[in-house]
This record gives sequence, C-alpha cells and structure tokens, in this order.
Amino acid sequence: MRASDADRDAAAERLATALTEGRLDLAEYEHRLDKAMHAVVLGELRALTADLPLPPEPAEEPEGELAGAGHSALSPWHDWVDEWRWWLGGAVIMTGIWGVTSIMGGALLPFWPLVPLGIWAAILVAAAIWPDETTSSRR
Repeated sequence: MRASDADRDAAAERLATALTEGRLDLAEYEHRLDKAMHAVVLGELRALTADLPLPPEPAEEPEGELAGAGHSALSPWHDWVDEWRWWLGGAVIMTGIWGVTSIMGGALLPFWPLVPLGIWAAILVAAAIWPDETTSSRR
C-alpha cells in the first residue's frame, strides 16, 4: 500500500523520539529520515522503524462526569494566564519598536503601545469577568 504524508510524518516522529532517547545517533537519524521522506510504500517505512520499540500507549482518562472535573477546573485559569503571556510578549515587542524608533528619531516619541496594549488588556479583563457561553457551560 502506498504511504501517505501522515504515514511519513508518523515515521519521522518515531525516528525523532528514538534520537532523543539515544537509540539512534545523528547520522543514522538523518539517513533514516531522508529515506522516510522519500518512501513510496508502507513497507519502506516499516523497515526504517522495525528495530525501534513501539511508542507507549497514551494514558486513557477515566470515564464519567467526575473524570474531567479536575482538568476543566484548571483549564480556564490556565487559558487566562496563557492569554496574558501573549499580551506580555506583544508588550515587549511593541515597546522595543517604540524604543528603537525613539532612539533613531533622537527624541522620545509618544508611547503609542499604550493604546493597543490597553485595549487588549481591557478585552482580557472583560473576558475574565464575562466569559463567553462555551466557557461558562464547561464549568
């Protein structure tokens, strides 16, 4: 059977795992990866990973209503903190641009990043106070 892009990607991921685990050295990994990316049939991919252990099975979550309670209870805060990390990254970039343009201009320019950062922060605070319907139904 002919290999698909997803099959090649799965083989490449398995080879990368073997490299990080120390099962392959860099030269062997590069050689096998090149062959995997040019593989036409599944048999070629199987031959490249035949001497590697199978990846561990993902752990299954217990079923039931209480199973996802711990995960969903942490998820809104986790997502909210991630949003603020994006905001901080944007603040660093915009402030850097403002600083460089101010130095190049020879005088301090008005701090324009305050406007987009303020709007963005207001949206994040509003989302925390008034969550959308899909977020509130998961809690």
